[in-house]
Amino acid sequence: MLPLGNKPLLEHIIEWVTSGNNNSNNNSNRNGKIDHIILCVSYLHRTIEDYFEDGGRFGIKIDYARSDRPLATAGQLKTAEKFLDETFVCLYGDAVYEFDLDKMIGEHKSSKAFISMALLSYKTNLRYGFIDINDGKEGAGEKQKQRNRVISWREKPEVRGLINIGCYVMEPEFLKLVPKSSAFGMDDAVRKALEQNRLVKGFKIESGFIDIGDKKSYLEAYKKYVKKLGKI
Repeated sequence: MLPLGNKPLLEHIIEWVTSGNNNSNNNSNRNGKIDHIILCVSYLHRTIEDYFEDGGRFGIKIDYARSDRPLATAGQLKTAEKFLDETFVCLYGDAVYEFDLDKMIGEHKSSKAFISMALLSYKTNLRYGFIDINDGKEGAGEKQKQRNRVISWREKPEVRGLINIGCYVMEPEFLKLVPKSSAFGMDDAVRKALEQNRLVKGFKIESGFIDIGDKKSYLEAYKKYVKKLGKI
């Protein structure tokens, strides 16, 4: 229920999911907009339920999957299993998303994937400089002198890659990989799918994700969001 502008963050996420557009120029394979949301709740569940109720005032249906303790990402999703009998979207509740969800759903369905993961192109500079050395095996004479010789110094090098942003399109059979009533991470569940040679696809984006995972990132996101809206 963290506020972002004049609404809770969760309300922004729900509006984005149910808009049926999601910033798209779209030729998607989506059959109608999303009109049923399941909120997996634990801590502060009464506050969330009192605010969103059955979803009627937002023009959607909302159900709640409750747990009496944190179960990590996949474990928490497992509590919603009884509601999920077709392709579904899974989102973490600590971010703002602003990319083409319709296109992601369409690509998932057309490729017949088991799981699709939204992946953000990301780059960062490491905090420390990296030193490369000659790490050859033990030797005698000249070889011994060369061992552990410094070859190069890379000061705070840039690292690039794709990061998971907590948005998935999944088939309901995915939940069979998750143990019931146990803390189980999404990374563990996806690894199990890969071990079973299931088709896991990536949906790459360059922007459209604001992380709100800690106080610093929340304050930065709040400033960006207010600037974007022009007002609170």
